Amino acid sequence: MNSQSSSPTAIGGRDHAVITIAATTNIQTTPLDQRIQETRWLLHRSAGNESCCIFKVRQCLVEINNKTYQPHIVSSGPYHYGDQRLEMMQQHKWKFLRDLLARTPSNGPTLDHYQQVVAAMEEEIRGCYSETISLSSHDLVEVMVLDGLFTIQLFCKVGKLSPSDPDDPIFNMAWVFANILRDLFRLENQIPFFLLQKLFDESKPSRKDSDSSLAKLAFDFFRYAVETTEQVLNQDFTTVERKHLLDLLRWSFIPKPYDHSPHEASRNVRPLVQLIKYANKPLQGARKAMQKFVAGRKGNTSPSIEFIQSAKKLRQAGIKFKTREAVSFLDIRFCNGVLEIPHIVIDNLRTDLLMNFVAFEQCYSHCSKDVTSYAAFMSCLIRTPEDVSFLCDKKIVENYLGTDEEVVHFFKNLGKDAPLNIGEGNLSKLFKDVNEYHRNMWHVRWEGLRFKYFGTPWSFLSVLAAVILLLLTAIQAFFAVYGPTSGKKH
Repeated sequence: MNSQSSSPTAIGGRDHAVITIAATTNIQTTPLDQRIQETRWLLHRSAGNESCCIFKVRQCLVEINNKTYQPHIVSSGPYHYGDQRLEMMQQHKWKFLRDLLARTPSNGPTLDHYQQVVAAMEEEIRGCYSETISLSSHDLVEVMVLDGLFTIQLFCKVGKLSPSDPDDPIFNMAWVFANILRDLFRLENQIPFFLLQKLFDESKPSRKDSDSSLAKLAFDFFRYAVETTEQVLNQDFTTVERKHLLDLLRWSFIPKPYDHSPHEASRNVRPLVQLIKYANKPLQGARKAMQKFVAGRKGNTSPSIEFIQSAKKLRQAGIKFKTREAVSFLDIRFCNGVLEIPHIVIDNLRTDLLMNFVAFEQCYSHCSKDVTSYAAFMSCLIRTPEDVSFLCDKKIVENYLGTDEEVVHFFKNLGKDAPLNIGEGNLSKLFKDVNEYHRNMWHVRWEGLRFKYFGTPWSFLSVLAAVILLLLTAIQAFFAVYGPTSGKKH
């Protein structure tokens, strides 16, 4: 509705009526419009970017084993901040911080300085998390300073760069240290590596002079539970740029000829999804259709790679198994019918580590999928407890997890519901070569017969007895027809 008002005014000695028109526009806002404006998005706007590298684990994985991804004793970063279960170690962090500040020279960095350093990186820090962080700027800075310096102090104490209290429960109670170690590599419990590196550089005045890098200190810390080779420890860590501690550990296991930087991975044109669930045969047709659809959209026309058979069936096909001496458990080789697999220990700690590796690779699209490929490979080999027993006999698997059935269950769940294109990983050629060898039908049939009838001493003796019996029967039949008795009848 328009309203008009007029008032006389003089312009050039003449009276004029100036008309003012007040227009009112009636714009109605629908509930949907309000919802769009008011919604507070859980997913951070940086999600999907290369910088976004710390994720909440997918619900389907959490349902399999929630304890694998949740911290048990110490939180690190904002996702589990304030969890009452972790309050004891939260108080212990302040003790570590006081120790660091007490050993800092008077002209060294203060707590305010650390807070200013972190505050300057707040936006970059928030962009590393896939979900929106509800903490205020003040609280987020406090969390990052406290958790970052606690982690650095822990590494320095273990690495003998800072003195440690022999009565500290972290070091004199084995279960506390073991749980802290596990918690620091859980995907949801990560803080950006660039933040750790910055705090590490700023805090150098508080510790003994040393050329040790943060990455090397981290490896020294985790080597108490993870088999880190001297080759990894002796390399140049100044060029190591990883996303967080979990990514650093994962990188140490990737065979370096196949190690793709995030930039290389993001430039490669790859399918987003090849839906494979190992034990769910009825869905294979739908998965293949989805795989072709996604591959077509991404311009990838390479054929899909078939999974390999179980260890038992590969043995029946004449493939031999051998333990491989290698830097990494991922460095598997196949040559001239011999499958060489590095030794791996399967226990509670390493199962947690592998599951967090796979969770990270599935959430972060800017990295190679080497551990996921390994999970697929082992899931193929290990279908039954008999397969586990055989691999243990070959010194390929060392089982401290429990029964052979539990190992089967672990590898079945390790790659469960994981979108996977084997062609992305370093095992793609191996899958092709093993399948080609296995498809040699004459070779497979002969080896199958040999495995069935000559695989054990008892089966060999049974066949030998059957052959002898057959020969005796043939001799008896011969003499029955052509023997001396038959000659006299003529």
